[in-house]
Amino acid sequence: MSLVIDIADAIVTALKAEPLALDAVRAYRPEFELVELKTLRVSVVPRGIEITSLNRNVNQHDVSIDVGVQKKVDPDDTAALDALMAKVQQIADELRLRRLVLPENGSAVWVRTANEPVYSPDHLQSKQVFTSVLTLTFRVMR
Repeated sequence: MSLVIDIADAIVTALKAEPLALDAVRAYRPEFELVELKTLRVSVVPRGIEITSLNRNVNQHDVSIDVGVQKKVDPDDTAALDALMAKVQQIADELRLRRLVLPENGSAVWVRTANEPVYSPDHLQSKQVFTSVLTLTFRVMR
């Protein structure tokens, strides 16, 4: 299978495991009806890959994966929004410094996490949906 898909699937597995125990799914089009967002949705979406040659036999593959966290909320409910921001931080903390085991007996090592912006003000205002996206980058040498 594709390296990008293997890493995305390994992230889904990590998100489903304790201590997070989230109902995460890998998706190509993480689009939901508002009624579906009454419960927390965590989507794992392949974003990109950058390959750099290290020598004739080894390449460095930096794979970026987006982890989207969405839930319909009352935009004036500060406590609910704070809890969702904390959940995003918990996901980032849990995946930081993580080594993902890949199906081909390899592994991917965490390189960085970006969360910019930390939530979408437009989604919150227009749809009353909290949306935050973490972009995780993992490195594989092969």
